Amino acid sequence: MPSDSDAPARAPLRLPPPLQPGDRLCVIAPSGALRELATFEQGVALWRSRGYEIDLDPDYTARDGYLAGSDEQRRQALSRTWQNPDYQGILCARGGYGSARLLENWLWPEAVEPKWLIGFSDITGLLWSLATRGCAGVHAAVLTSLAAEPAWSQQRLFDCVAGKPLAPLSGTGWGGGSAAGLLLPANLTVATHLLGTYAQPELAGTILALEDVTEAPYRIDRMLTQWRMSGALAGVRGIALGRFSRCEPTGGIPSWTVSEVLRDRLSDLGLPIVADLPFGHDGANATLPVGQPVSLDANAGTLTWLG
Repeated sequence: MPSDSDAPARAPLRLPPPLQPGDRLCVIAPSGALRELATFEQGVALWRSRGYEIDLDPDYTARDGYLAGSDEQRRQALSRTWQNPDYQGILCARGGYGSARLLENWLWPEAVEPKWLIGFSDITGLLWSLATRGCAGVHAAVLTSLAAEPAWSQQRLFDCVAGKPLAPLSGTGWGGGSAAGLLLPANLTVATHLLGTYAQPELAGTILALEDVTEAPYRIDRMLTQWRMSGALAGVRGIALGRFSRCEPTGGIPSWTVSEVLRDRLSDLGLPIVADLPFGHDGANATLPVGQPVSLDANAGTLTWLG
């Protein structure tokens, strides 16, 4: 595994201009069909309470099986919202599944200008594909989960889009020193299925930040083994691990725990690793701006923003 000094220096991804009260954002549902209407409305109300004008895309309640409308519906919603100069950002209603289908045979224009794109989980597909165009999105709570975030996490999101500095995050360091690089957050399952596609951003020089939900330990093992065998981790400078929630083994079947799998598949890479960071599903989901410079200290167990 290359050392930190071997990884190429890279410029941060371009962030949009900071948001101000009165700015207008639009809600789209680019992945799974919206079901959690009460928590969704609470999330919209939180954004409005901060002084932002929030519009709902006409197709945000569309359904096509488990998807929030057909691929073309969701693709058009993303395109028309992104291209509308009246909108300074896009809020994703929920995750689920569907971003990869939306991206099939489509990618952002070559000359795309930065605009706030906020979401996580399946929204990894949009965040990663946008990064291939040099633009930063924000890995943060979707509208159906925002109201359940603790107050500090909600404030962190609003500080981020306002251009304010972010406090360091603390977890459990595995030792191995420290590294600096561009932060690349992702849901592990979604990211694994983007490897080798045109939606995969450059991985060299990054600090990977990974989380997942409802994946059995053997599936986490299988995905991380694919990362190892494909060479995708060559040039990665460090790994920040968030929450792997509801990833318990099936009862009555011999298994490692998900924590044991993560240790087994990652600890021999020679990389600084910090686990138990407060991001992911089923708990505090700390905002992580994509493609921004960070320092990962595996001795102190911290993830610190350098911008």
